[in-house]
Amino acid sequence: MVQTAAVSETMTEVLSHFSLEGCVASVTPYGSGHIHDTYLVKNLDSGCSDYVLQRVNHHVFKNVPGLMENIQVVTAHLRRKLEESASAQPEKEVLTLIPTKDGQLFYIDLEGNYWRMYLFLEETTSLDLVSTPQQAYEGGKAFGRFQALLADLPAHQLHDTIPNFHNVVSRLELFKEAKAANSAGRVQETAPEIAFVEARAQQMSTIYEMGQRGELPLRITHNDTKFNNVLLDKAGKAQCVIDLDTVMPGYVAYDFGDAVRTTVNTASEDEPDLKKIQVNLSLFEGLAKGFLEETSSSLTPHEISSLLHGVLLLPFIMGLRFLTDYLSGDVYYKIHFPAHNLQRARAQFQLVKQLEAQRPVLQQILEEIVQETRLAETAAK
Repeated sequence: MVQTAAVSETMTEVLSHFSLEGCVASVTPYGSGHIHDTYLVKNLDSGCSDYVLQRVNHHVFKNVPGLMENIQVVTAHLRRKLEESASAQPEKEVLTLIPTKDGQLFYIDLEGNYWRMYLFLEETTSLDLVSTPQQAYEGGKAFGRFQALLADLPAHQLHDTIPNFHNVVSRLELFKEAKAANSAGRVQETAPEIAFVEARAQQMSTIYEMGQRGELPLRITHNDTKFNNVLLDKAGKAQCVIDLDTVMPGYVAYDFGDAVRTTVNTASEDEPDLKKIQVNLSLFEGLAKGFLEETSSSLTPHEISSLLHGVLLLPFIMGLRFLTDYLSGDVYYKIHFPAHNLQRARAQFQLVKQLEAQRPVLQQILEEIVQETRLAETAAK
């Protein structure tokens, strides 16, 4: 390893603990993530890989060792499954962790910061916005395949990296506490949003109740299925699912619902003009087709029936989280102006309304795709 003007003493010290090949040429900030600090480590040796270095936010993720153990278990399982297919390329389709020189999954510096490294996947891109049904299909296919490959890995082997992350009952309790405390004096101005939540609280508990009754199996789910967590290759095909920090036990409808939430909305997550928020049905169909082509054979009938509940639940939970934070005085999410969290909540609740209005159409699309997929599977046997 060499130190150049592009590599600080801090970075040189951190990098010295990892098992790297070649010499470091530069370290620069990379990506658009809001949780961790991410850097691209360029290699001076053209015959060696570049790397991605991250300082893990241990304030958000309290159990970093458990988080890293999850990633190791999941990536090892994915790699084993892909190695069974002659056409697969595990080194490109699965993230590769770089261990420290003493064989650990992370390094803790003198200030208590946690650092980890991955191989950098060359010639890939990620997109923040989905603009075509084909892109939506690739995103759905990527998350569906991720789900299917992990279907035989027992969920109890993983830690809950953020307990109750998509547990709407827990989220509703936090909301009730924030409303009762009214610490920021904002309850009166948010009466319409509070009424929206309370009117749907029971309905939005459907997936939780199905799980409590044992109708939905706990699976290993990604839990943050934004489209930009899929790397695409040069041809625009899905190559690798990334950002595995929230991979933990969950229900399949969580992943499907969050993928829909972040794909079909015709406006931004914090759009102030609610009239701009509509549901792009062609993107929904593309995403659902890709997802179900990979998963329908492994999903139970109850899981299939839960998917549409997930489509409504995930934007509801996101809006609920924004509203709860607004009532609490904006203590969790970064905001860019005083009412930002309220604007975010309103936008998510508007998306829920639009999805509710389209519910019969969405249900029909799902049923047709499931039928087509299963007919194709039968014909292929």
